[in-house]
Amino acid sequence: MSAPTLPAAVLARRAALPAKPAPVVLTGSVVELRPLELDADVDALYAVASGAACRLGARSCDAYDPDERVWRYMSGGPFADPAALRGWLAPQVAAPDGLPLAVLLDGAPVGAACFIANQPAHLKIELGTIWYGPIAQGTGASAEATYLMLAHAFALGYRRVEWKCDARNERSRRAALAYGFTFEGVQDAHYIIKGRNRDTAWFRMLDSEWPALAPKLRTYATTRATTP
Repeated sequence: MSAPTLPAAVLARRAALPAKPAPVVLTGSVVELRPLELDADVDALYAVASGAACRLGARSCDAYDPDERVWRYMSGGPFADPAALRGWLAPQVAAPDGLPLAVLLDGAPVGAACFIANQPAHLKIELGTIWYGPIAQGTGASAEATYLMLAHAFALGYRRVEWKCDARNERSRRAALAYGFTFEGVQDAHYIIKGRNRDTAWFRMLDSEWPALAPKLRTYATTRATTP
């Protein structure tokens, strides 16, 4: 038996969505997200994710292992210098189906979160290539950024938002579940990253689920931001 045809109003949304997500600024109580600008943001992003000690307002971070804290499950990094980071970010900025957003905390870039793998024809999009310097970890920045991006995607008319990560990345898997995504399974041998096999854990959220999940995620983000 074939599935019923979707309502005309749902199908019409596809024509309203561009292949490359339109630039947007998303503002919350803790973070602001805006389109990543290579010239303006690379040096600051490198400073918070290079492994060197850094300070942001009253927050400070001692020197750390950047592979362990930031880059182990990403397609690039750690990076030797800002130019190397820029080289990794540039194709993301130029991607025909993606929009990298710089995540600002106290007005300074502390990480990035991207709309990627945009497929307007199927009304689905992915939140991916998400990373934060340790200076932002534990501040609620990730939870609020995710809330803002989900709210924006569903307001635009998407039916499905995906979250994928290396199956070994327990921190990302915990975050997806805490934010309200549903685990769909593991795709074995999905990629080869940095010469290593990557099995990918798939998560998703649907537009029909968002009204119930939105207040829970907003509350969770607020709690994370106020917990010492």
